[in-house]
Amino acid sequence: MNRQALDELKRQIPLLDYLQSQDWRPVRRLGRGRWMGLCPLHSDHEPSFLVDPSKSLFYCYGCGRGGDVIRFAELYHQVRFPQALTLLRQWHGLAPVLLETAGFYRIQLHRHGEAVAYLHQRGIRSPELMEHLRIGYAPGGVLRGWLTQLGYPIHLLQQAGLVTAQGYDTYSHRIVFPLETNLYGRSIGDAAPHRFLPGTKGGLYGWSRLSTLPEIILVEGMFDLAALWQAGFHNVTCALGNHLNTLQLRQLCDGAKRTVYLSFDSDPNGSGQQAAQRLSHQLSLQRVTTACVQLPDGHDPNSFFAGGGDAHQFQRLLECARP
Repeated sequence: MNRQALDELKRQIPLLDYLQSQDWRPVRRLGRGRWMGLCPLHSDHEPSFLVDPSKSLFYCYGCGRGGDVIRFAELYHQVRFPQALTLLRQWHGLAPVLLETAGFYRIQLHRHGEAVAYLHQRGIRSPELMEHLRIGYAPGGVLRGWLTQLGYPIHLLQQAGLVTAQGYDTYSHRIVFPLETNLYGRSIGDAAPHRFLPGTKGGLYGWSRLSTLPEIILVEGMFDLAALWQAGFHNVTCALGNHLNTLQLRQLCDGAKRTVYLSFDSDPNGSGQQAAQRLSHQLSLQRVTTACVQLPDGHDPNSFFAGGGDAHQFQRLLECARP
């Protein structure tokens, strides 16, 4: 990408707009339209992050880092320059097609009995839950035709990762959960179980709605989140794995006083429990109160409820949770 193209990309993506889309909030207005706020690049307790919207530049007096929107994307998502450009282009141009895709997949869900049967098998039956999480289904072989009929060019669909280089739908026979900037597809067949579109998985699921709550339940997967939400635990979020990315850690370590219940999988090999202990230690160093939920051996939150567990029993597990 040449200098002219880079300048055009930066012109199309104002730094302040991108910062606010990543949950950054200004705290104090300065002269000449500049803003100060907490730095999203390190654990900050006093506003040290200066943003100049007129120049589309930032500088942090705490960690000493600064630059333009591309540099911010590199640092914030911990990626190299080419990946930062990809993320910014996706944020700028691909949001509408991802929204259209998520809506299309939601329509497909109730047209395919195998998809609904799979959800029921996993204990997910509530229509309100399906609507709340915008759960959809990708049957395969139909998305490309639909989107091109709406006027989206094939190269855009390939750039978004929705269509392969050979022209086929990327997702096939997958339950689909829309995320803030991505789509997560869970296979109901023989393919690899987990798949994301290119780019970052983003922050904790639904964080903007949960960030002010005094108690939060953190789980690994979307089906775990769905099972807990269906059981009445609406203070639940998901990391989409047991290794949190930098953004997710920053969200938990934002200085708010809360207790985070880590309800990771109780794996036979102990990997989920070990990940929970590592994260608990990591968060405690940042003065975040944590408690590890001990599920029955071999269970995750989804299988706990699908196997007959109820809300009262899970509440008891929360009450017995220890750091």
